[in-house]
Amino acid sequence: MSSSKFRDLSTGTKSLIIIEQILFVAALLLAVHLNGEYQIVDFIVVSDSYLIFYAVIFALLNQLSALALGLYNSKLRESFRGIFRRMLMCVSVGFCATTIINPLYGPYHLPIELLAIASSLSVFLVSTSRYFTFKIDFFGFGKRNILVLGSGQRASIIERRMRRDVDRQDFSVHGFVIMKGDSPDGIQRETKINLSESLVEYTLAHDIDEIVVANDERRNNLPVDELFACKIRGIEIIDILDFIERETGQIAVNLIYPSWVIYSNGFASNNYLRNTLDWIFNAGMALVLLLLTWPVMLITMLCMKITEGFNAPVFYKQERVGLDGEPFNIIKFRSMHLDAEKHGAQMASENDNRITKVGQFLRKYRIDELPQIWNVLHGNMGFVGPRPERPQFVQSLIKNVPYYNERHNVKPGLTGWAQLKYPYGATEADSLEKLKYDLYYIKHRSFLLDILILIRTVEIVLFGKGR
Repeated sequence: MSSSKFRDLSTGTKSLIIIEQILFVAALLLAVHLNGEYQIVDFIVVSDSYLIFYAVIFALLNQLSALALGLYNSKLRESFRGIFRRMLMCVSVGFCATTIINPLYGPYHLPIELLAIASSLSVFLVSTSRYFTFKIDFFGFGKRNILVLGSGQRASIIERRMRRDVDRQDFSVHGFVIMKGDSPDGIQRETKINLSESLVEYTLAHDIDEIVVANDERRNNLPVDELFACKIRGIEIIDILDFIERETGQIAVNLIYPSWVIYSNGFASNNYLRNTLDWIFNAGMALVLLLLTWPVMLITMLCMKITEGFNAPVFYKQERVGLDGEPFNIIKFRSMHLDAEKHGAQMASENDNRITKVGQFLRKYRIDELPQIWNVLHGNMGFVGPRPERPQFVQSLIKNVPYYNERHNVKPGLTGWAQLKYPYGATEADSLEKLKYDLYYIKHRSFLLDILILIRTVEIVLFGKGR
């Protein structure tokens, strides 16, 4: 899911969430019914209203687990076998969570055997549903038919960056209208339209649901009256920047113009209640994470000492740029050789030969980031935010990448939207791509988005997709 808001999801994704919630509820109710028929285990029978309440809680816990494992990501690239494996893990986590809260029901708690039966039925029902919805292209249901106003450089980002079917699950492109002032080397392969009739007549005749304004030259060149007429007839009008933001979860930095930033919603940082509670939330999460991961950190230190010698340092300090451009020292498990920067500072790449064998494992599962719990407790970082960069790189990036300094308006984090969406960046171009996601996070920053990012980070850690 590229958006964090339920109302912004496609009809197909919304329907999938609702259908699976019904199936999870049905699984628990069916398990109770089968137990009544065959007397598998003895338990105190509860009223129907309590039973439905238990079933809804069971469904929500399983769906939260499914979200963490990426099963509601509309662009998940997995075979059905891969989805089934995720579903097994999802229901296993849901079963564990249900058994933890089960004693809270008091004398009317459900037997663990019954919950196990309900979990098994959930795997069968939801997996069967998933199989048939993918077979009939369920996500294609409710696609928007869009017309792009423009065929130049601005419009070509749709052709270049959203060319695969998985990128267009929520919409289909009818065509690109040629506009005066458009660059001739824009759209190359897709349908270009030279309108010989009014825009209103054309959109109504071809059942257009949405018009994306993406022409290169806008001054005195937009058919404002016709766009107004389309709008009052129920056709959505959207700017190319907002369209890319909605569909990809990033902000196209190279297309930004100042008035868009001024008039767009978001980018607010003066949320005093959030700022007051921010450290309490992050410190609490850090302490919980420390309690859960100290054995992993202890094993990591032993492995590093064994493989590199007992005199080799375990931790690595490095200066980074934080909130408002203030420098601070980040603490990590050392994942590179001691002489990694003998030729000067350089960005890490995905297959960097400076990374040790233990370091490769640490990076893959994000274990090298665990010592940054200290930075969170100290207040230099939060759990979610843009990843902090080194001062040597920041100075260059601010000069060469537009709006790069805006990422320092929020506290840096252990994980972030860019880390979920983009791999390790080793070039200035990579930094530009990651900035698009960082600006999206800054614009839409909220507690719910932070929770979504933390949940999705669980998927990356569990499946070794470290970025």
